[in-house]
Formats: sequence, C-alpha cells, structure tokens
Amino acid sequence: MAWLTDPLQAEFMQRALLEVALLAVPAGLLGTWIVLRRLAFFTHAAGSATFPGLVVAGPWGIPAQLAAFGAGLVYAGGLSALVRRARVAPDAATGLLLVGALAGGTILASDVYEAGAGVDRLLFGTLLGLDDADLAVSAVVAAVALAATAVLGRAWLATGFDPGGARPLGVRAGAGDAALLLVIALAVVAVLPAVGALLVGTLLVVPAATARLLGRSVREIQLLAVALALAEGAGGLLLAYHLDLPPGPAVAVLAGGAFAVAAVARR
Repeated sequence: MAWLTDPLQAEFMQRALLEVALLAVPAGLLGTWIVLRRLAFFTHAAGSATFPGLVVAGPWGIPAQLAAFGAGLVYAGGLSALVRRARVAPDAATGLLLVGALAGGTILASDVYEAGAGVDRLLFGTLLGLDDADLAVSAVVAAVALAATAVLGRAWLATGFDPGGARPLGVRAGAGDAALLLVIALAVVAVLPAVGALLVGTLLVVPAATARLLGRSVREIQLLAVALALAEGAGGLLLAYHLDLPPGPAVAVLAGGAFAVAAVARR
C-alpha cells in the first residue's frame, strides 16, 4: 500500500492526480465521438498544430492556452480552405498542415527563440509541473464536454451514423459538426500541459478506442473510456514517480498496453 499512498503525500502528485481526474471527463465523452466519427487523425494534428503557438507564447507574453487555441483556429481555418477551396482530400490536407506546423514550430524553437530543453515540455507535457491555470482550464473543459454531450449528443450520433437521414429528423448536421470540432479543439488545449502536443491522442483517442472494443453501446463506451482514462493516467503517474520516467510517455505506454490487451481479449 505504501507504493500507492507515499507518492500522494507530495503536493505536485496531488495536483497531477486532480488534473488526470478532470481530463478523464472530456477524454471519455469527447474521445468516444472522436473514435466513432473517425476524427483521430484530426485530433492528433490539432494537437501538433498548436506547437508553434506554444513556442511563441512565452516570448510574446501570451498565455499558453490562448496561444495554443489561436494556433488551433489557424489550423482549422487552413484545413477548411484546403478542403473546400483547393479541393484537397481531407486526409492529405491534414497531413500537409501537420508537417508544416511541426516544421515551423521546430524552426521557431531552435533558431528564433532558442527554446532548448523547453521543447521537450511543449512536445510531451509535464503532469508534474501544473499550475492553477491549467487546473482551471481542465475544469472548464470538463464542464463544457458534459454540457455539449448532453445537448448535442443525439445530433452527433444521428449525423455520424446516418448523415442522409439526419436532416429529415431536424438535425442541423453542419452546425453540430462545427460544434464538435470546436469542443475537441478546447479539449486539445486542456490536454496539452499534461501530455504535450505530440501525445494528445494518449488521452483523447486511445482510452475511447480501447473502450470501443469492449462496450456495446455509446453510453457504455463513454463510461468505460472515462474510467480507462482515469486509471491509465493515475497508473502512468505512479510509474513515472517510482521509475523516474516522464509522465506523459509513461501514460502513453500504459494506454497502448491496455489497448493491446483489450484487442487480444476481444479476438
């Protein structure tokens, strides 16, 4: 029991565990829609697209969350322009913007602002170095995820499984999809301080993908995904504490292992 309880004596571990609990809500609720609507690549790219914004946030004196959200909006606007105006395939457009964001952020971090070792924190986050602002953003996003799922869940379900039949039912597919992408962008901003720009899918995709292998309904998948995100986050924290590992990658490895076990068990 000491192996479990001793780390919780440290204040930074208590804050990290609270952050994991808060992020488990959008990870489970929104992650389910991300997986069912096949938005995993979009979500990963949205996280990576915030990298340039995070690099310039400090030197420009801008809050990191605001800079990340601004970069995410630029990414979404660029994606829409490429798909609708240039008629580039959505996956190709996403890949182009993903590469451009990572390349631009790397140049800014290495040659313009000399971020140095701080790049690791931007790319992989740090659950052990969170502040009150990070917790506040996560709490707000958790509440938004709950409210959005309660209000728009049926619209997202109808649009995702029967786009042609959604309009006769009175579902505004365009508005619902735009709201879903906006809420996902907010969730990405909340997840960034914990796991970084490259590991957003650790919380927003992998737990829901694992839950989809086990759940039989949308509600079951959501509940399982919340529980998995919480368990994997707490387990990754303990592994990082005892084995002196970076917490973000530790959570990612644990989540990947859980998915592999679930996939084998299902087969």
